[in-house]
Amino acid sequence: MQVEKFDIISQNRDKERYKGSDKEAGEVLDLVVIGAGPAGLFCAINSSEKDRKILIVEKKKSPGRKLLVSGSGRCNITHDGEIRAFLDHYGEAGRFLRPALLGFTNRDLVAFFEDRGLGMIRQEGGKVFPETQRSRDVLKVLIEECEARNVGIVCAKMVTSIAKSGDEFLVACGDETYRSRFLVIAAGGRSYPATGSTGDGYDFAKSLGHTIAEIGPALAPVRIKDYLFFDLAGISLPNAEVSISRGKKVKMHHGDVLFTHDGLSGPGILDLSRYIRVGDVLKISFVGAKKREDLERWLLGRSREDGARNLRLVLADLGLPARLASRVLEILGIPQDLKCAQMTREMRIALADHLTGFPMVVEELGGFDSAMVTRGGVSLEEVDSKTMESKLVEGLYFAGEVLDVDGDTGGYNLQAAFSTGFLAGRSIRRRLEDLEGAR
Repeated sequence: MQVEKFDIISQNRDKERYKGSDKEAGEVLDLVVIGAGPAGLFCAINSSEKDRKILIVEKKKSPGRKLLVSGSGRCNITHDGEIRAFLDHYGEAGRFLRPALLGFTNRDLVAFFEDRGLGMIRQEGGKVFPETQRSRDVLKVLIEECEARNVGIVCAKMVTSIAKSGDEFLVACGDETYRSRFLVIAAGGRSYPATGSTGDGYDFAKSLGHTIAEIGPALAPVRIKDYLFFDLAGISLPNAEVSISRGKKVKMHHGDVLFTHDGLSGPGILDLSRYIRVGDVLKISFVGAKKREDLERWLLGRSREDGARNLRLVLADLGLPARLASRVLEILGIPQDLKCAQMTREMRIALADHLTGFPMVVEELGGFDSAMVTRGGVSLEEVDSKTMESKLVEGLYFAGEVLDVDGDTGGYNLQAAFSTGFLAGRSIRRRLEDLEGAR
């Protein structure tokens, strides 16, 4: 693929580049889509047919800015495996997403790009990337598909207000107003605001009567109060057990946990972050899923059978990194050169407690600048999961992160964006066909 032909990052020729962006002022469009991210682009693509008047309005100078930075520029577009297994990766929103995901699966998404010359490869435990490892190649396919279908994209246009007047939507962009039969809000969430995701879609939805579920960062690292492991940044615990307590246990999860200079990150924390609040107590098992009672018995056995060995070295048998084992002993006031036979009952109990559930208090959740996605959004109770149409306003649709949907790391959020965009697009396409047939 000749990416140089469409180098969005280094060139700004948007007005010349995007076909159909010069729609006549005052004409009634078939569809206006707010937001040129993956959900908006894919919705427009799947709404289009010959002579349809479809326009995407994007406030940044070029489309797909957040898509370009996804996966550190590599674009983890989806995940491998059976699509039904995806439903467990969106928290309580999995049931809502079922029609969208089953209607346009991960295999369908891979086939869409491969049919247009961009192959996909599976890596890192099931993550799927473009074979070129470049997000801009994914965006290039989407833009070229819009061009082929005469979908207009107008950039550097800030939507200032939306209103419904009779059977039309009025989308105001400063002194200019677009009129449209159907409207899709696909303006994203609030994460990575520099890419254009500043929460505008929530305001538009509220202005049309929709409820917005509480907004917060998700897939975000956490900062820990009185953090004791700042100099162990970079150490990772594979498949650690993490629980959230807020007076009582709120949630438990397994996944890789990464120590940072001021707290915790890694999939085990990022995937759980949608549930984490400031002041919560996270309990981290440094020994995987090993039960506390089993660990205490194991320590007792080591004191009897390996009494002459250094306790710090014995802890390495649990898979504990040496520096982490030393730090835990230091925190508990246990001498670094203690022999297993010298371990007291109090020491054994303290080690069993802390190694299977080291308590850390959340001081702060990573903000929207570091969060990969946003939790919260347009209430799912007010959206038809089979079409993505508003239950409150006829002809209004939603797609992507603006909805109260957020998934785990590994490509689940982009898949949801494409699947909801596809479902909304096909639903609008059928509605337009019905209108045209009735004329």
